[in-house]
Amino acid sequence: MVAFPPRRQPSRKGSMADVPKDLLEQIKELERLFTVDQAKLKEITEHFVKELAKGLSVEGGSIPMNPTWVMDYPDGNETGTFLALDMGGTNLRVCEIILVEEKGEFDIIQSKYRMPEELKTGESEELWEYIADCLQQFIEYHHDVEDLQQIDKLPLGFTFSFPATQNYIDNGVLQRWTKGFDIAGVEGKDVAPLFEAALEKRKLPVKLSALINDTTGTLIASHYTDDTMQIGCIFGTGCNAAYMENCGSVPKIAEYNLPPDMPIAINCEYGAFDNEHIVLPRTPYDIIVDEDSPRPGQQAFEKMIAGLYLGELFRLALVDLHDNKHAKLFENQDIGKLREAYSLDASFLSMIEEDPFENLSETAELFQRELKIKANKPELELCRRLAELIGTRAARLSACGVAAICKKKNIESCHVGADGSVFNKYPHFKARGAQALREILDWPKGKRDPIDIQAAEDGSGVGAALIAALTIKRVKAGNHAGIRNTEGML
Repeated sequence: MVAFPPRRQPSRKGSMADVPKDLLEQIKELERLFTVDQAKLKEITEHFVKELAKGLSVEGGSIPMNPTWVMDYPDGNETGTFLALDMGGTNLRVCEIILVEEKGEFDIIQSKYRMPEELKTGESEELWEYIADCLQQFIEYHHDVEDLQQIDKLPLGFTFSFPATQNYIDNGVLQRWTKGFDIAGVEGKDVAPLFEAALEKRKLPVKLSALINDTTGTLIASHYTDDTMQIGCIFGTGCNAAYMENCGSVPKIAEYNLPPDMPIAINCEYGAFDNEHIVLPRTPYDIIVDEDSPRPGQQAFEKMIAGLYLGELFRLALVDLHDNKHAKLFENQDIGKLREAYSLDASFLSMIEEDPFENLSETAELFQRELKIKANKPELELCRRLAELIGTRAARLSACGVAAICKKKNIESCHVGADGSVFNKYPHFKARGAQALREILDWPKGKRDPIDIQAAEDGSGVGAALIAALTIKRVKAGNHAGIRNTEGML
């Protein structure tokens, strides 16, 4: 998760009047590199629609389009006590959610545990042991019993927010690690038995009911409180979307002979869109980010819009401008700290964009404090414009994925539930994305936007609990499609 400062409304528009010619030329070049116009947005969206369909085919494509085996939306009448486990890039969160009698209502208690950096590249067993230990601490703290065996087994929804192939809702074969994880020996394996073995070792009163992705959870949780929500999105450390498809439109699950009009949630994993580099307008800095990443050639779309990479794009551009003999940027200054890869994150850009002062005094302090660079006013103007360009491009490109799903499903009006640190905290991200949607979908001016991206409900907590509840409900109703351990559910 990218850490952002508290929000504040920026008021400053900025002025280029005192910027020397060499820096003005560099700003124009940056504008040329990072600006995505309406025609390009439409071109990207049209290609996106085709790639979504290709991902659902038997042959597949760059976008995995993973069937999740979540076969319906909640109706608001689900009840019971459920655990939710959320394994993200920064924290591990454990929740107990009680779905109460009142329709669409719930109670929640939760605890967060830091995900140690060494676990992200350590041994597989250490990871699952740590997760089981956190679960045990949570249950012992919130259930005041001497012996955990006294507690009835609690159904658990596990939010495992990494690309995984699911032949069943209670399993998941990891396709590849993302978010800085790179634990050997897990890719290509079903993570459910690895997790369950760690639970069994400690004799924890927990049964895995559903393995979900945070984006699918966002879709389900948001629809639980607002039934006009038809797409769930994450714009944070990574990016992704989920939506309900008809089984008849998913050729790769045809062997299950499911009714063609039966709904099934699809976890797009569309951070991998355009890995072939056909339409995305990559800059030289995007190419460096990709080539220097742990997985070159993968997650092409994500690397242009996700919080993990925005600061790095900004840093690479500044280092390039400093080293470029045609521009005088941070002249005669030690930029050693700026040369450190991933030393800046999206919150750095956020703080620059939120600086309300004409003289950019807060940005100047930020550079002095974090990078030991004393920037003059023209240099600060360039940095401000670069941050705006990178932040705006991220928001505009993010709209292409939403527009593509709407075009594919012929959705003309709906709410989209979005979560993630970039959506929630990056200045103007929502407004810039909304403007891009208007341009892509040619909405008439002066009317309310028919497709509105709003803050989502808690997908990885409440969403995971709801999906566990829906799975148990499905087993009781005799619909066992995509459930491996039907007996263990009840």
